[in-house]
Amino acid sequence: MPGGNDTLKSGGASSLKAYLFALSATLLWSTVATAFKLALRGFTPIQLLFYSSLSSLLIFLVLSLIRYGNPFKGVSRRAALISAVAGFLNPFLYYLVLFKAYSLLPAQEAQPLNYTWPIALSLISIPVLRQMPGPKVFLGLILSFSGVMLISTRGDILSFRLSSPLGDSLALGSGLIWASYWLVNLKRGGDILRNLTLNFSFGFPMVALLALLRGEIGARPVGSLIASVYTGLFEMGVTFLLWNYGLSLADQVARVSNVAYLSPFISLLFIRFVLGERLRWSSVAGLTLIVAGILISAWRRR
Repeated sequence: MPGGNDTLKSGGASSLKAYLFALSATLLWSTVATAFKLALRGFTPIQLLFYSSLSSLLIFLVLSLIRYGNPFKGVSRRAALISAVAGFLNPFLYYLVLFKAYSLLPAQEAQPLNYTWPIALSLISIPVLRQMPGPKVFLGLILSFSGVMLISTRGDILSFRLSSPLGDSLALGSGLIWASYWLVNLKRGGDILRNLTLNFSFGFPMVALLALLRGEIGARPVGSLIASVYTGLFEMGVTFLLWNYGLSLADQVARVSNVAYLSPFISLLFIRFVLGERLRWSSVAGLTLIVAGILISAWRRR
């Protein structure tokens, strides 16, 4: 067939680019738990949130101005309302809760507990989307809950004694907030860059007001400021664009998206060798159970 080889080559190149972009995003997301802890060595969670969300907003505005000119032109009231709700959930509430959890817990515990958001999504989808979970979802929930308990009790699962009840609750709660944010965006149309620009345009003033009221605007340690800017660029910012661009190039989105499951395990390597945390067997085993539960819950027959 004329052009058959060209089509195959184009598809192969497109798939390779999809994996490269997805892998780049995954590697960047693998570093952010370490960046959080480095920033929190000199900043409070509110200061970290202020400088990171400001960095994200600035990069989104610059990219939007280049791409659209005026990203706010033609925004409907409905879109503005959704953006305000989304901006309250992310960046304001989600990262406020998450950074507080990281300030209370070792990174090797906060990171996998936060990673339970797909399980939280399965739970809140029952009343919101009226999707009754099947046996595989329940099995996934049990496995993931076992992993949560293993991490939270630091291996002493039969004692039911949590190492940090507040920190554990906040880390798990952040996953629930992210799942809620995901649902808000579920039926939202439009370009992701424009949506994120609108979200942060509404969310950052909330962050700034909180920081101003608490008297926490003021960068002291330079290292914490750099880690905060890094967080804004590569946790909240351009990594989402890399990830979504990679998925848009994929012939089989599900296969490419599986690359993301490497992120929490690679993150443990950064936590061990950059932060110097001695990894507990319970953290690694618990994370494995959580990811296994997520994969089982998401699995579908052909």
